[in-house]
Amino acid sequence: MERIQLAEDVSLSRIVHGMWRLNDWGYSKEETLNFIESCLYMGITSFDHADIYGNYTVEEQFGQALALKPSLRDQMELVTKCGIKLISSKRPAHSIKHYDTSREHIIQSVDQSLMNFKTDYIDVLLLHRPDPMMDPSEVAEAFTCLKREGKVKRFGVSNFLPSQYKMLNSYLEDPLVTNQIEISATYLEHFENGTMEQCLIDRISPMAWSPLGGGSIFTSTDEKALRVRNSLEKIKEETGAASIDQVLYAWLLTHPANIIPIVGSGKLDRVKSAADALELKLSRQQWFEILEASKGNEVA
Repeated sequence: MERIQLAEDVSLSRIVHGMWRLNDWGYSKEETLNFIESCLYMGITSFDHADIYGNYTVEEQFGQALALKPSLRDQMELVTKCGIKLISSKRPAHSIKHYDTSREHIIQSVDQSLMNFKTDYIDVLLLHRPDPMMDPSEVAEAFTCLKREGKVKRFGVSNFLPSQYKMLNSYLEDPLVTNQIEISATYLEHFENGTMEQCLIDRISPMAWSPLGGGSIFTSTDEKALRVRNSLEKIKEETGAASIDQVLYAWLLTHPANIIPIVGSGKLDRVKSAADALELKLSRQQWFEILEASKGNEVA
């Protein structure tokens, strides 16, 4: 599978698997291990996590599965996020949901993630959300400490606007390597607010969460969803794609920013469909047909 070089010491598979819903799949440790191995066999070597996923349980479940075959750690990249504190029985000190990007919290979160994964390093650590109380000098201190100690190779952010990304980057010794944002044919905000241009300026590849628009494209009957679905069906027939979700992935993969889609399904056939989308090539006209269907009007 094609790979995207984020930095000289970190690359990701062009398709990343997101583990957010691992709890929902009802997998045993052995079934989770089989799922991981199946992804690796397809060339999907990068797995996306966050400390809060599954009410603070998904990282640990993944780590328990990985412990059944520790040698797999050297064949994969682990991406995880921190910075959100949820109200949870597992975190009784949290009286409200809030953000925390303090030096102390970032380092504590990483130490906990390392314990959860049963590993001694994380490939890429992301700040999960922009924090209005962020002290960028504290973030920089935490990042420097974690890299110096070998606990994290590289750093990025998630859901940051261009100004927020630029602000934090200005404090760091090593530049951020990605911004994980919502991007799909039905969610165009980051094509319109300067984020995609900022990715191209800084030569970073954004990671795309919810690349299928949360699945609404398959079931919704609103006017926008119907327009896009009709466009996808047309292009599916033109290209010989196996499904419209392949066309949705191909739409992202065609963009020059080298977008990295995050697949969130626990069904291996859906994961394979995403991987196969790498072979699907859209013309410029087909790309704009989907854009037009989403916007509801032709470009000016």
